[in-house]
Amino acid sequence: MAEYSYTLTELMAVTAARQIKNGEVVFAGTGLPMLGAMLAQRTHAPDCCIIFEAGTMASRLAHLPMSVGDPRVMRGAATAAGLSEVFTYVLQAGRVDVGFLSGAQIDRYGNINSTSIGADHRHPKVRFPGSGGSGDIACLAQRTAIIALHEKRRFPAKIDYLTSPGWLEGGDSRHEAGLTRGGPHVVVTTKAVMKFKPVSHEMYLESYHPGLTAQQVSDDTGFPLDTQDAIETPIPSQEELRILRDVVDPDRIFLK
Repeated sequence: MAEYSYTLTELMAVTAARQIKNGEVVFAGTGLPMLGAMLAQRTHAPDCCIIFEAGTMASRLAHLPMSVGDPRVMRGAATAAGLSEVFTYVLQAGRVDVGFLSGAQIDRYGNINSTSIGADHRHPKVRFPGSGGSGDIACLAQRTAIIALHEKRRFPAKIDYLTSPGWLEGGDSRHEAGLTRGGPHVVVTTKAVMKFKPVSHEMYLESYHPGLTAQQVSDDTGFPLDTQDAIETPIPSQEELRILRDVVDPDRIFLK
């Protein structure tokens, strides 16, 4: 057990940061992805290129922005254009290595629903904002990382509406549907880290967060989850926590 404390948000931000490799192009959204990208740029991936949906590319952030449209995202940017340029010349051109996504429901193949809850999407029980740019990122990034609250209702056997395609029905179904690029790589939740098997593309438990067990994570997931090789999620280092708290988010905008 660590002799120092950390919060769940800090654990998730550090885990998200570790998904980014040096030199990669990262499509980051507001919140945890932004924390993770900034932390990665200040630790193991100083040459990662952060781009934002609002139109900035290769930002060198000094302060944590409140959103992707915050003027602070323009600091040090190689390009400050618009949404169309980012999606056309970077994402569609296949230049995004990792894109961060989220949603209301995620199934065993990493398909995401951020549109509606209910059997009939024309008369939903709950209506969400929809895709935004997530459908494009899910289709066109080289790989995606999904951030989510871990609740059984958020991980159903089948999502109510397909907003952002993952591995579709598993196996080669994504490729057969014409999506020849990318696919979900990892799901970082409030309870665990999950990845996808190389052939079936079914989700499996990579690790469970400290204080939990693999069985507890499985019990809070709405489909069978392979847990046999799961380990405990590596905790943040003291240096990662120092940078996260003192440099990335000293005002505790997202770190609570």
